[in-house]
Amino acid sequence: MLRWIIVLLAGLLLLLQYRLWIGDGGIPEVLHLRTEKAAVAEERARLDERNAALHAEVTDLKTGYGAIEERARSELGMIGNDESFYQFVQPKKAQSTDEPESQPQSIIQ
Repeated sequence: MLRWIIVLLAGLLLLLQYRLWIGDGGIPEVLHLRTEKAAVAEERARLDERNAALHAEVTDLKTGYGAIEERARSELGMIGNDESFYQFVQPKKAQSTDEPESQPQSIIQ
């Protein structure tokens, strides 16, 4: 009788060890989930930084005239009322195949 109890307990121990090492929710899965959690936390930190930068930019655009003017100058080519725009066009030289075509140069004063 005692022998059957020992065999039953040994079998139960092996079953529990199987679940611990190989089954669902076992140690390998826990380790995988920990690494996945670390990767998600890193991605979230990166996105939080990006969101903070975007929030600061939106706030600056809502409240500051300087940010709007900077955007208009860089993206739309805005020139102020009291400014002059000069464009110098270089004379064309004889076209050769090894020289790229020169582009006009602009100066904003």
